[in-house]
Amino acid sequence: MNVLDTLGRPLKDLRISVTDKCNFRCTYCMPKEIFGHTYNFLSHDDLLTFEEITRLAHIFTRFGVRKIRLTGGEPLLRHGIENLVRLLHKIPNIEIAMTTNASLLIKKVGVLKEAGLDRLTISLDSLDETTFKSINDVGFPVAKVLEGIRAAEEAGFHPLKINMVVQRGVNEKDIVPMAEHFRGTGHILRYIEFMDVGTTNGWRMDDVVPAGEIIKTINKVHPLIPADPHYRGEVASRYLYKDGGGEIGIIASVTQPFCRDCTRIRLSAKGGLYTCLFGVDPFDLRGMLRSGATDDKIFQAIVKIWEARVDHYSEIRSNKTSDLPKVEMSFIGG
Repeated sequence: MNVLDTLGRPLKDLRISVTDKCNFRCTYCMPKEIFGHTYNFLSHDDLLTFEEITRLAHIFTRFGVRKIRLTGGEPLLRHGIENLVRLLHKIPNIEIAMTTNASLLIKKVGVLKEAGLDRLTISLDSLDETTFKSINDVGFPVAKVLEGIRAAEEAGFHPLKINMVVQRGVNEKDIVPMAEHFRGTGHILRYIEFMDVGTTNGWRMDDVVPAGEIIKTINKVHPLIPADPHYRGEVASRYLYKDGGGEIGIIASVTQPFCRDCTRIRLSAKGGLYTCLFGVDPFDLRGMLRSGATDDKIFQAIVKIWEARVDHYSEIRSNKTSDLPKVEMSFIGG
């Protein structure tokens, strides 16, 4: 069913947060001073069960959803996550992806591949040990992430996507070293502008390294040419190395908003439905599931939500909007 929102956008991509917990305290997502070890995270009973998630995934396929991304928090902290992958893998014509910090990937990558996981995206913001430990704020070493990447390669995940959030004064010096590390590997390094997701990361426009500057920095060393998107709604602008060394992506939601092509909807770990990464008030799907609502009733509720969708936050971003209450990224994934 081709359901369109108020801006004519279809619903094609479902992002599912399976936990609000993370073992990192990245300063742009879950800063330690706010999300310390004593933070009151969701209880197990508050989380959607794997069966509930799978049921909702089936319902979303009626909209034409063909891609599901599992996020967190850190999704590998959800006990038995491979069992969820197995359940989702049984849904016809669905691609299953996961975004992870790779800290637990060596232990899980084999069973995830066997369960039917199709693609992996790994977060890595620097190859410099001091910088990376400062960003994750728990002293986790770069080498362990690189070991996770190698384990993913050996398990048959190729190409990988590597996400780097770039912040002024933090890791912009690592733009070229990261490019050079992943050039020629077949993996796709994606640079992400520092976004004002949530209200705890101290976002300032001055801390954003614009996409144009990132491209210019790389282009000086390794010339690039722009490439066409693979499909409408692809979040990353694609660039190819002129010498055939592969490609990079730029996710520039701050300086080059792509709201008009956004086809994504987000499900929080407790079953809240968000129509925008910068959302505030979720629709409670968990309540419908646990009150005995039929699939048709849930489907019709989602139709009404999507048809009423007006979100285009990045297009209207200003100093004023940036101060508005927003859900934290750790609750609904990136």
